[in-house]
Amino acid sequence: MNSQIQEKRLQQRAKAIKLAIFDVDGVLTDGRLYFLVDGSEFKTFNTLDGQGIKMLIASGVRTAIISGRSTPIVERRAQNLGIQHLYQGREDKLVVLDQLLAELGLDYAEVAYLGDDLPDLPVIRRAGLGMAVANANEFVRQHAHGTTQARGGEGAAREFCELILRAQGNLDAAQAAYL
Repeated sequence: MNSQIQEKRLQQRAKAIKLAIFDVDGVLTDGRLYFLVDGSEFKTFNTLDGQGIKMLIASGVRTAIISGRSTPIVERRAQNLGIQHLYQGREDKLVVLDQLLAELGLDYAEVAYLGDDLPDLPVIRRAGLGMAVANANEFVRQHAHGTTQARGGEGAAREFCELILRAQGNLDAAQAAYL
């Protein structure tokens, strides 16, 4: 498909978004898991992604994380960014999505989701805007509405946020706030 046509289709879907949901490992991080000798773990997050999420929240789009793994590091990152809804240790992400939509009074067309692997696929397919990061599993990329140019943990979430902001006419204002 022509890239301009694809971009217009993504923009059209992004206009309706009221809730943006992110996976963590492989999306907000590079997907690698780091374990220390004492059994604790750490993750690295990209500050560009964090700024994108903050701009999205400031524009009025709600945000959430749904992750199959559970760690205090993700809770801390979500708090630092102001992410309103955090679900960890949840493998059945579609069940969580349905609960969240019922709670917020939203429908699938108003949801954007960014993921990278098979557990994300049901939500990617159901969301109004379901996207995969550049280094996502090939099968997942095939079923997503679009794919970021950036890899997970390397600016993919920022790209996703700016797509939504641009489609809703809020990107210029979000950037101008820093002039």
